[in-house]
Amino acid sequence: EKEKERGKEKGKEKEKEKEKEKGKEKEKKKEKEKEKENEKENEEEEEEEEEEEEEEEKEKEKEKEEKEKEKEKEKEKEKEKEKEKEKEKEKEEKEKEKEKEKEKEKEKDHSTVVAPTSNPSEGTSPSG
Repeated sequence: EKEKERGKEKGKEKEKEKEKEKGKEKEKKKEKEKEKENEKENEEEEEEEEEEEEEEEKEKEKEKEEKEKEKEKEKEKEKEKEKEKEKEKEKEEKEKEKEKEKEKEKEKDHSTVVAPTSNPSEGTSPSG
C-alpha cells in the first residue's frame, strides 16, 4: 500500500512538474510572440518614419524645383526687359538717324541754295 501511495505521489509530482514546464513553455511562447509583435511594430514604425522622411525629401525637392522655376521665370522677365530696352534703344537710334538725315537734307538744301560748293560729295559725307 505504502509503495502504491508513494508511486501515486511521485506520479502527481511528475504531473505537477510537467504542468510547470508546460506553463514555462507557454510563457516563453508568449514572450516570443510579444517580441515578434514588438519587432513588427518597430519595423512598421521605422517604415512609417522612412516614408515620412521620403515625403519630406520629395516636398523639399518640389520646393527647390519651384524656386528654380521662379528664378528661371525671373531671368526670362529680365531678358524680356533687356530686349525691350534694346528695341527702345534701336528705335531711338533710328529716330536720331532720321533726325540727322533730315538735318543733312536741310543742310544740303541750304548749301545748294545758299552756297553751292565745287565739291558735291561734301553735303552727303557722314561727318559726326
